[in-house]
Amino acid sequence: MEHKVGIIMNGVTGRMGTNQHLMRSIVEIIKQGGVKLANGDTIMPDPVLVGRNEAKLQALSKKSGVEKYTTDLDAVMQDSQYSIYFDAQTTGRRADAVKQAVKAGKHVYCEKPVAVDTATALELYDICNKAGVKNGVVQDKLWLPGLRKLKRLIENDFFGEILSVRGEFGYWVFEGHTVPAQRPSWNYRKEDDGGIIVDMLCHWRYVLDNIFGKVKAVSCTGATHIKERVDEQGKPYTCTADDAAYATFELEGDIIAHFNSSWTVRVRRDDLLTVQVDGTKGSAVAGLRECYIQHYGNTPKPVWNPDIVQPIDFYEGWSKVPEQEPMDNAFKVQWELFLKHVVADEPFPWDMKAGARGVQLAEKGLESWAKRAWVDIPEL
Repeated sequence: MEHKVGIIMNGVTGRMGTNQHLMRSIVEIIKQGGVKLANGDTIMPDPVLVGRNEAKLQALSKKSGVEKYTTDLDAVMQDSQYSIYFDAQTTGRRADAVKQAVKAGKHVYCEKPVAVDTATALELYDICNKAGVKNGVVQDKLWLPGLRKLKRLIENDFFGEILSVRGEFGYWVFEGHTVPAQRPSWNYRKEDDGGIIVDMLCHWRYVLDNIFGKVKAVSCTGATHIKERVDEQGKPYTCTADDAAYATFELEGDIIAHFNSSWTVRVRRDDLLTVQVDGTKGSAVAGLRECYIQHYGNTPKPVWNPDIVQPIDFYEGWSKVPEQEPMDNAFKVQWELFLKHVVADEPFPWDMKAGARGVQLAEKGLESWAKRAWVDIPEL
């Protein structure tokens, strides 16, 4: 049996909506013949593209092969053939649209941050639960091959006692004066809900909570390193949001985590995101796809001596974790899980409350920066 599931995809003309959610997730699911259920049934997505710019929607429809598109969100919200509402708009537009979807009886799946503040995020969680609609938040990095390999190492007790986690994320985003910027201008305007703390601490919350241990406290410093950029219309604008964040987290189990997140850094590491885990028995460094390990028995014994050429090649003692299981696009994997949740009631713990925890950590990170102090993270 085929379960045809109508999906309202709002905001997919943006970078992430187009590339990850539409082209690499929903379009690929349709191409593969849908999502297979354990009983042999199939879930087939039936999307309609929604946005404010008809020309962009028309172009995206042609590119993706998804024939249906509209600028009339109200009309498709009332259309019973669509049971899921997906939101990839800018953060400030999300809450009202989610409320409208819940009122129309739609299940809700949305990008993070789910809202501009924790109170609104929790409100969305509450109204979804009271209405009895299924809800989920994108937490894509949990399915990155590199982080999945880290998770497997933890499950097999490779690290022994985990001592610390170090994350390095970011790259140089061009300002636009000569080389065009590769990120949207709203990211750098606080008044448009921009800023790397709001963006990335939501990610680090679910990564830390799900893989290493619940976040108990945060100490964060932000910075607006680049003061002026050029927008999509070629006009210079003043940057009012943070473009770098330096955050330390205290986790349960006495694990210390530190993540540097920056749009003003040049990359000389394995990948745009690297996560190093150090434990009593061994260490690992994971990128987006690969993961390298060094066991206690392979750990070199350096001696500090700046007066000679370093005799140890510190890369030599690391081994690459082999490909032991198939790993698909992270966004696509979570889309398939959400579709199974809606149709077959399979578990999906990454709900609006999980999304609210991400917003909470971002808020506490901003509070820590303002206070120049450690801030505790209470249970929601």
